[in-house]
Amino acid sequence: MTEPVATLVDIGDTELYVKRRGSGYPIIVLHGGPGGDHVQFEGYLDPLSSDFALHLVDQRSQGRSSATPPETWTARQMAADVVSLARRLGLHEYAVLGHSFGGIVALEHAVRWPGAARQTIVSHAVPSLRWYRIGEELAKLEPESVRRQIAEGWNELEHAVSDDEVSAAFAKQTPFHFADTTDPRADESSARLAALGATWSGEVNRQMQSTGYGGFDVEGELARITQPVLVLTGRWERTCPHEAAEFMAARIPSADLVIFEHSAHVSYIEENDAYLRTVASWLETGSVDVG
Repeated sequence: MTEPVATLVDIGDTELYVKRRGSGYPIIVLHGGPGGDHVQFEGYLDPLSSDFALHLVDQRSQGRSSATPPETWTARQMAADVVSLARRLGLHEYAVLGHSFGGIVALEHAVRWPGAARQTIVSHAVPSLRWYRIGEELAKLEPESVRRQIAEGWNELEHAVSDDEVSAAFAKQTPFHFADTTDPRADESSARLAALGATWSGEVNRQMQSTGYGGFDVEGELARITQPVLVLTGRWERTCPHEAAEFMAARIPSADLVIFEHSAHVSYIEENDAYLRTVASWLETGSVDVG
């Protein structure tokens, strides 16, 4: 496996931090959040670099990318950043893989710039924010001790300022994203992110949440998408319900839907082998293989 190459890429009004791993057909990979960075994928997606060039991006004002004005922190602007980044990198044919908030950006990109990407993977996302039912899901979460911990993390994030405070608040929320809230991989993934130097921006998260990601809603525009789209979700999703994925797949002209039966929000961790096999098979052949 080749060593990754990291650089700041000038896209016009800002610079985006991009880590390239592997070679071959390029995949622009967009992290979740908002407020996260590319580190959340480190290790989990690395096997794909045997056949593809992964371009792991820190989206604007997040991670190691340069600061930008808050009024530019919208899903549509970050989708435009994908267009600018691909052009700056000289990528004439490429795929986009976005997870969670990154999936929202990938979907916005597919709607606003149909055909710009040859293929799009929307991983655990929604076509509008009306699908979120996080409070309802938290209310019925078990065990109670984990429910209290997650609620504490959400409350702390509202006031967290320092990097350590923000990271700690997000770490407390991690079990919410696993099908089994007591899954030891929740704590392991949080510790792993800390060890790898992952960053979280509470400011970006709060600003984008307060504006609905800049008024994101593409439900009525999914038919505009011209490239093939792979929609991924988990049967036990609490953040981006699988019904939202089914809604998208039914309305995108050329879409494949895969529901990982033993996952909630992070199937790339919970069912890593099946996730990687599905992504690779679909990118290479246009068909899905969950094993």
